[in-house]
Parts: sequence; C-alpha cells; structure tokens
Amino acid sequence: MDIKQIQELIKFVSRSGVNEVAIEQENFKITIKTNQAPTVVHATVPQAPLVQAAAPVATAPTAPVAATPAVPAAEEDASKYITIKSPMIGTFYRSASPEKPMFVNVGDEIGVGKVVCIIEAMKLFNEIESEVSGRIVKILVDNASPVEYDQPLFLVEPI
Repeated sequence: MDIKQIQELIKFVSRSGVNEVAIEQENFKITIKTNQAPTVVHATVPQAPLVQAAAPVATAPTAPVAATPAVPAAEEDASKYITIKSPMIGTFYRSASPEKPMFVNVGDEIGVGKVVCIIEAMKLFNEIESEVSGRIVKILVDNASPVEYDQPLFLVEPI
C-alpha cells in the first residue's frame, strides 16, 4: 500500500463517518481511527528485510495533515451530486456473481428502480435499487468490501 492509497483511505474514512478501520495485508497493517478530531494513523511494518525498503510508508502520520484541507474541497465538488447510501450493514457486490457483468459502471445512466449493487447480509443477497435518476460519477466502495448502514456507495449526477 503506497502513500497515495493511504491518503485516499483516510479521506474515505473521514467522509464515511466510521470511527475505526483496520486493514491487514501480508506484510502491512494499518489502523485509522477518527473521533471527530484529526484522523490518527497507526502503521506497523514487520521487521522483514524486504519490508524495510517500504519504511517511508511509516511516514503516513503526516498524511492526515495533507488530507484534512482536501476534504472540504471534495465536499464542495460532491455537493452537486446525489449520494446513494447503503440501507444496511453487509458486504457490497457490484455484480450478481463473478462471471456476470457489473450492475453499473462510472458513466452509466440509471433510473429509479435500477439495480445498482447487491449487499449480502446474513447470507441473504439484497438487490439495492436506485431511488434517483442520473449518471454514475463515482463508485465509492470496492467490490466485496464490507459496508456500514448509511455509508455512501455511489455519487450520481442528476440528469
């Protein structure tokens, strides 16, 4: 995970309203906590020689300073868009199965009632339908990622 990905993750966490996110990968662990105060990042890197080359990633605690001023600008840009939010807690899927096409992609026009994603909750797959008409501008969640109630999923430009 590079510094740009960490900065994007910090921005996403601050917008989503989630208080804490922890990510563990093979040779990397990061925890981001927010309490309506500046975002705090704790990154630990194992003591493997190969990972030591990635030590500059540990400078991530300076990222919240750079990310904090950018959040209001992102909110200004997003103010003209409608946000489709998650109606439940679960796992977000962009298609009905791995072999099937995505329900929507950036640039697609959608109408009221169009299925935009599936959220799996307790082994039940719930189709999430759009309540607005417009064009998909941004997909805010990665496929097969956990989502919280009321978490932004898509930005839609009204038509």
